[in-house]
Amino acid sequence: MASLSQGDKAPEFQGLNQKGEQISLTGFKGKKLILYFYPKDNTPGCTAESCNLNDNYQWWLSKGYEVVGISPDSVASHQKFADKFQFGFNLVADPDKEILQAYGVWGEKSMYGKKYMGVMRTTFVISEAGIIENIFDKVDTKNHTDQIIKAIDIK
Repeated sequence: MASLSQGDKAPEFQGLNQKGEQISLTGFKGKKLILYFYPKDNTPGCTAESCNLNDNYQWWLSKGYEVVGISPDSVASHQKFADKFQFGFNLVADPDKEILQAYGVWGEKSMYGKKYMGVMRTTFVISEAGIIENIFDKVDTKNHTDQIIKAIDIK
C-alpha cells in the first residue's frame, strides 16, 4: 500500500467515469483537483459526502477546482448514483482497486471487531502541477466542503 504525503507527486490514474468515458489525472493538468475516495455508492456516508461536494460544485469550479470521486463500484453503479443525485462531476470506477492501491486508500478496516479489506475514506487536494497539497483522512461527510475550505484557506 502506497503511503502518500503532502508535497508528493500525485500518482497518475485512469479509469472510466459514470458515462463510460476515460478519465485520467493528466486530463486535469493545469487545474486544481479535489480527488475523493469513498467506499460505496448509495450508502449514507458516501451519499452525504458526494452530495455536499456536488451542492458546492459550482463554487469549486469558480475557484479553479475540479472534483472527482473514486470507488470500487462499477460504471453502471456510478451511473445510477450520479443520475439519482444529479452529480455534475466525474465518478471513476476502480473495480480492480488499482487507483485505490496507488493512493494508499485500500486497506484493512474493522467494524464490530471484525477485520476486512475496504476503502479508507480519504480526500486529496492536488495542485495544477499534480502535487498533493492536502490529505483528509478524517472526512466530515456532511460538511466536507467547509472542512476543505478551512484547511486550504480559500475564500
